[in-house]
Amino acid sequence: MLNIRSDMNPKVSIIIPVKEINDYVRESMPRILALDYDNYEVIIHVDKKTQESWPKTRIVSGKLNETPPVKREEAIAQARGEIVAFLDDDAYPRADWLKNAVRHFAHPEVGAVYGPGVTPKSDGLWAQVSGEVLSSPLTAWKYTYRYQPAGKLFREEKDLDCRKCSLVKNCNAINEIFTVDDAPTVNLLMRKDVFEKAGGFNTKYWPGEDTKLCLDVVSRQKKKIVYDPDVYVWHHRRDSLYKHFKQNANYAVHRGFFAKKYPETSLLWQYFIPTAFVAFLIVSLVLGFFYPANSLIMWLIWSILILYEALLVIAGIIAGWRQKSFLIGLLTMPIIFATHVVYGIGMVIGLLKPELER
Repeated sequence: MLNIRSDMNPKVSIIIPVKEINDYVRESMPRILALDYDNYEVIIHVDKKTQESWPKTRIVSGKLNETPPVKREEAIAQARGEIVAFLDDDAYPRADWLKNAVRHFAHPEVGAVYGPGVTPKSDGLWAQVSGEVLSSPLTAWKYTYRYQPAGKLFREEKDLDCRKCSLVKNCNAINEIFTVDDAPTVNLLMRKDVFEKAGGFNTKYWPGEDTKLCLDVVSRQKKKIVYDPDVYVWHHRRDSLYKHFKQNANYAVHRGFFAKKYPETSLLWQYFIPTAFVAFLIVSLVLGFFYPANSLIMWLIWSILILYEALLVIAGIIAGWRQKSFLIGLLTMPIIFATHVVYGIGMVIGLLKPELER
């Protein structure tokens, strides 16, 4: 097992899978090259070869139209770093990203480090709305820390004894970090030997390949995945409603299927809240045909719906205040509702599927 001492400066291999060099990569690379951590390399796995190049960067290719997990595994096979850092092509890091992440590997129990993917202020209207929908507690529940740096309310417990870390006396993150059991590869760093011992991704699935990987790290290797709000990247959101709903439907189908395949981390009650909400809407509609409007059961239904609408308004106000945009706040409310419906239906589809098609 790799032992990273506090006086070491471990080499990090940043892995970026992409079909072809695009404007997102061109935006990200100058920021990667400006990192305040110098011992790293970048491996970009592409379908189409290119003449473009950057310092510290190797551009590799394989079969056409392979999925991101396949590309990541092929890139890792060529990686020279002790740590592999997964970064999506539409994400770019803050300057202190690697410095803040690498310090946690001084702890012998830490196998991986994870941080938020925050919507850039430069994104357009619908991308900003999508970001606000995803980061709202009404949509993400406690998992808002995936889309915004974690505060005091929305976080997990810290299942990590920091006294075992050689940096504990000088760690300014000790009160901010906690541990998670599932983390997406948009912003995930892992010991290379832990990744290899896990057998890599289950490349049959995408998205969701990271669920299997994290489950192996936490449950089978008994390593910890540390969340640090300062392991920070910006992550572009989908720039249209169609893309937003398609992405969330795909996530829901995979999560529904994984509730059967990987119940340790996917068979959780909070993932089924949207499905329960959709069922409530259907039952309410049916009951409306049989019960008068002034009956007790209809009063109960209307009370729940009014409460839900009030929560939507609060979510819209928070989004509008955060973005300083009345329009974004106004649009966030119906899109949260529609996202609940799409996700709820997608979970059912995933539960009913005997297998997922690649």
